[in-house]
Amino acid sequence: MADAANKTVATDADVTAYIAALEPDRRREEAQALLELYQRVTGEPAKMWGPSMIGFGEYHYTYDSGRSGTSMRSGFAPRKGKHSIYLMCSDLEGAAAAQQEALLARLGKHKMEKSCLYVNRLDQIDLGVLEQIIAANVAEMNRLYPPG
Repeated sequence: MADAANKTVATDADVTAYIAALEPDRRREEAQALLELYQRVTGEPAKMWGPSMIGFGEYHYTYDSGRSGTSMRSGFAPRKGKHSIYLMCSDLEGAAAAQQEALLARLGKHKMEKSCLYVNRLDQIDLGVLEQIIAANVAEMNRLYPPG
């Protein structure tokens, strides 16, 4: 299967315009803070993936089934009720899993499901810990899918 079969693909939509249109003010301000954090951690420019996901970098994957595609290396979506933080390496093992578990224990109010970390408000979490979580996840992505 080709990339075209994927539901979420990179677009040419303007990230700055997308964030500027977010309501209410808190959601817009928090999305801007996440944008700056991700740019600092990843060193990558932001790109829209689908209509509402903001991604940084990309990687190509192929499943055992033969299905392949391209996805963002890391990213987030400023949803109405909560922010979705995408941790693309969801099946961590060993030291990487222990590190993430320890960081999540220090993060603050959140919910973790598979590769999505949900945060209601940025003032309810430790942004320094979030930065460490994202940096560790990007490092693991780079190990598994070396940038090329």
